[in-house]
Amino acid sequence: MTTSPVLELSDVSVRRGEKLILGPLNFQITQGERWVILGPNGAGKSTLLQILATKIFPTQGSVSVLGKQMGRVDLFELRTRIGICGAPIAEDIPGDEKVKDVVLTAAYAILGRWNEDYDLWDESRAIALLTTFGVRELGDRLYGSLSEGEKKRTQIARALMADPELLLLDEPAGGLDVGGREDLLRRFANFAADPTAPATILVTHHIEEIPIGTTHALLLKDGQIAVSGPVEAVITSEHISAIFNEKISVTQDAGRFFARSYQ
Repeated sequence: MTTSPVLELSDVSVRRGEKLILGPLNFQITQGERWVILGPNGAGKSTLLQILATKIFPTQGSVSVLGKQMGRVDLFELRTRIGICGAPIAEDIPGDEKVKDVVLTAAYAILGRWNEDYDLWDESRAIALLTTFGVRELGDRLYGSLSEGEKKRTQIARALMADPELLLLDEPAGGLDVGGREDLLRRFANFAADPTAPATILVTHHIEEIPIGTTHALLLKDGQIAVSGPVEAVITSEHISAIFNEKISVTQDAGRFFARSYQ
């Protein structure tokens, strides 16, 4: 039985005025795949992520998300099926919201608790997700009082609250110290190992932040796909050196990737 793509981009490009900043791109992922997107600053990662999150439309081309074509579907309904952890969401989370409610309100795809009624299942799921990502004990704290690492964990829990079919993670380990990064990546790898976990796309600058269990990688350079495919074939010294214009040696150990420059 053929599996329908979770996400499919066909000849997608984005222009700002006369300048082509992204594309043309052709790209698809299917259920069960875990993708990482890497590239230098200005490569087009943020623009691509905004398209995948249905936040912006491409100038040209076709985007199909979860079997629905952008421009021919109610985006509000579609967005309830996509979990997002990243700056566009983080900036809008009220600082005076309880951590538990930051996660819980995702059940209604809203930010900020008002007069909604949540049942015991919703509350249990919110607590379970906070537990999975190591912040259960912070449930009654105000979101604005959390450290950067604690906020990232809360955001991931929120992104998963509505049981999404597609999960988008924008630099989830960015700004964390080494201990926080390693703990988060371990927890995320454990979660992603669940066969029922959603298809995932993680955007990062650093190959050290690629979690174990990642299946595929896409490298962007100057708004175009430099190379994509199975992660071990893509994350190599040759490919990473080419997109970052630096001599970089890539090594792999126990499912993780590491990089260092050399002359």
